[in-house]
Amino acid sequence: MFKKFGALFKFFSDKFIRRTNVLDINQNLRSLESLLGFTILDKNIFIQALTHRSYFEINTDFKRSNERLEFLGDAILGMIAADYLFEKYESEGEGFLTKARSSIVNRDRLAFAASGLNLKNYILINAKYVGYSDDGLLSILADSFEALIGAIYIDQNIEQAEQFILKWLIYPFEEEHDFILDKNYKGQLLEFSHAKKLDQPKYTVQKIEGPEHKRAFTVQVSIGSQIYGTGVGRSKKIAEQNASKEAINNIKSNSI
Repeated sequence: MFKKFGALFKFFSDKFIRRTNVLDINQNLRSLESLLGFTILDKNIFIQALTHRSYFEINTDFKRSNERLEFLGDAILGMIAADYLFEKYESEGEGFLTKARSSIVNRDRLAFAASGLNLKNYILINAKYVGYSDDGLLSILADSFEALIGAIYIDQNIEQAEQFILKWLIYPFEEEHDFILDKNYKGQLLEFSHAKKLDQPKYTVQKIEGPEHKRAFTVQVSIGSQIYGTGVGRSKKIAEQNASKEAINNIKSNSI
């Protein structure tokens, strides 16, 4: 599913909007209305939800970024996700519910849902702060998605926010059978080491290649003196997850 991000990142980094025209913004809001399925009552709250703080340098008339709405949306998302899981998975315990909720609110999932809304076309941002980092693009998309949840809650109600979350975030992943898969391989490896009373996994950067805007990190993970896996990624964090994933696969296949 997340392989689809490749083309998105290229477009996103090349085409990040720098809108200053009020007419453009109003047209975007009308387009967003059709996606959301309701009439926006307070357009200013949605403009705020889509405004990255870096945009202030481009347009000094803008004074409020989406950070506060992101905070609110994050809390609402957590509550809706928890309620959904609690009601649907009656026989599951707290551990399962916690992991499933973490999977739903995962940054990559939020960013993917935001791409489904074409949210990149609505965000107001100073493009020079985006760079060419996948992590940066993912975070901007995910944060904007959460801010949009906050705006919907304020402008409409909690029921409308819930419908938005279910339609664009929860149901699509459930349909793809990718809904409750635990993608936190570092966490899985840590649980394994604790269960076996082993040393805590240690991650070591083996090499860093490529230009600054397109780094490739190679990370090795070991437990005690034993090397369990190696991973490559565009950031140290991604490389560590990939190394952990390889380690988990090696453990499951009994190759270690």
